[in-house]
Amino acid sequence: MKSYPAGRVQRGARTLADLTTIQVGGPIDRFVAAEYEKDVIDTIVQADDTSTPLLVIGGGSNILASDEPFHGTVLRDMRTRITTDSEIGTSDTLEVTAEAGLGWDEFVAWSVDEGLSGIEALSGIPGTVGAATVQNIGAYGYDISSTLLRVRAYDRQEREIVDLTNAELGFGYRTSILKQSIGEQWGPSPRYIVLEATFALTQDSLSQPIAYQQLAQRLGVESGQRAASKEVRDGVLMLRASKGMLLDDTDRDTYSCGSFFTNPVLTAEQASTLPPNAPRFSAGSTAVGAAAPEAGSVKTSAAWLIETAGFPAGYGDRRRAALSSKHCLALTNRGEATGADVRELADKIVAGVRGVFGIELKPEPIIL
Repeated sequence: MKSYPAGRVQRGARTLADLTTIQVGGPIDRFVAAEYEKDVIDTIVQADDTSTPLLVIGGGSNILASDEPFHGTVLRDMRTRITTDSEIGTSDTLEVTAEAGLGWDEFVAWSVDEGLSGIEALSGIPGTVGAATVQNIGAYGYDISSTLLRVRAYDRQEREIVDLTNAELGFGYRTSILKQSIGEQWGPSPRYIVLEATFALTQDSLSQPIAYQQLAQRLGVESGQRAASKEVRDGVLMLRASKGMLLDDTDRDTYSCGSFFTNPVLTAEQASTLPPNAPRFSAGSTAVGAAAPEAGSVKTSAAWLIETAGFPAGYGDRRRAALSSKHCLALTNRGEATGADVRELADKIVAGVRGVFGIELKPEPIIL
């Protein structure tokens, strides 16, 4: 099994297919691989000054691109430095800053090797540190907001570098104010472009409490107990690989955007219409400063809805776009797919789930 910390980015990229893990997407006008912070900011300013569409890309693992040409600039921050700044409060917690271009999994591996805990459950997630903060990535009971202190970012509106605290980032389930600013005014990239992120990590070789039953079972511990961070990382990597969620050039199941749909958060009334055996979870968020979910709201499983609505693992065109053969939540490129093929499959699944359950699935990746 070969993992790629920051995706499958190619330095000489000419198409968005070259820059995304699902490997679909049309030609791009200009690709900049920035080695210095000044180059990152200068590229942003030049694009904004000329009203040129700007796409800041990390590992390309959370983007479904169009087959049409992208008439703009695609920017990839290549900076990967890690610094340890100071102890926080007591000697048990260390402040660690990573530059935005560092591969997220490379950062997790470094933290475990350094005897630090806090992000080990987020092992194996592709992409970069900067992109991870936009999405508020999460897995196995934790998300990035659990340990993130602040980001240093370039504000495209005020044209200055700013610090944004955890609370100011407005984290929620797979979202943040960064992600929410993507759209009509700023195009496919946020108003705030992350330059580096600072985390509070615990100086302990034992993990944070295990919050996910499947992971606890694999590790042979009870939920809520701790284990060696290295063992937790290894366990998470094995689980992700078993679901086709660990990048591997030899496995077409990994040519995807990861989990394509977020788990729906339902009102109590909506949840009451689900079959008795439908999964139900707490809709609360671990994010500091996140908006509280509506009283009585319930989260259910997108994967369960998809499979129960008639879309099992492997569903689709085995040469073009199909659900992963290991996990029905991932839409994959079987080798000949276009962006239109993937979007057609996604639309079919959304319509099918809506027709059976009256629930509207929401895509997790950014769709260009």
